[in-house]
Amino acid sequence: MDSPRTTTSGISIQVSLSGYSFKVQEGGEVRSSDWQGTDRVFTTPEFQRRYDEVDISLLTPKCTLVPDSFFRPEAVRAMLSDVVALEENDAVGYVRIPELGAVLLFSNSIGESLSRVLSQTVLTASGAQAPVLPEMYYILKALPSCEDYNKVVASYRDGYLHLAVAQGKSLLLSNVYAASDFTTAEYFLFLALKRLQLNPEVSTVCFRTPLSPEAEMSLYRYFKAVVQL
Repeated sequence: MDSPRTTTSGISIQVSLSGYSFKVQEGGEVRSSDWQGTDRVFTTPEFQRRYDEVDISLLTPKCTLVPDSFFRPEAVRAMLSDVVALEENDAVGYVRIPELGAVLLFSNSIGESLSRVLSQTVLTASGAQAPVLPEMYYILKALPSCEDYNKVVASYRDGYLHLAVAQGKSLLLSNVYAASDFTTAEYFLFLALKRLQLNPEVSTVCFRTPLSPEAEMSLYRYFKAVVQL
């Protein structure tokens, strides 16, 4: 979930080509999973029940953020294809982020079907399906939950670093970087902060995806603190 819930229960599921992870919130308690393989999806007990709120995010690199003033619904494909490589049959969509005065354009066509299966399986208490939205949407929504003035929220999986950086209420960066391993992801993270003239030593980095102990310790060498949302 991208912010504290006032509801009784909720589940937030992250999906990539290689599998999924999830967080369940019930009665003020949060349980998190490590990254799971796709072969376990139909035996995961947490997916066999309903929740007051369901979030499903797909770690798609096919996304970009545009200001409201530049957005035209009929031009979503053209605007997105200016930034990312789209196949002819790729479906495209968009979601507004009013607090940023922006619209996130995206394609969920990355060659997986798990996100759609989960959307049809893990329903809300009313029986409604949750939309599958890009991981970047939830990263941007998570920025206000960072207590520091410098806000750094990221996710990493399957060769892509998803990153957003803000100062106060001002968004400075929203981007996805191709990074074959976590060391390369760290390089892009530090490069982005350097270009924005932000010092990691006085900043907290928040990750939405699970971090291995090795990755977490590596980040701790450079950042003031490491938080897993």
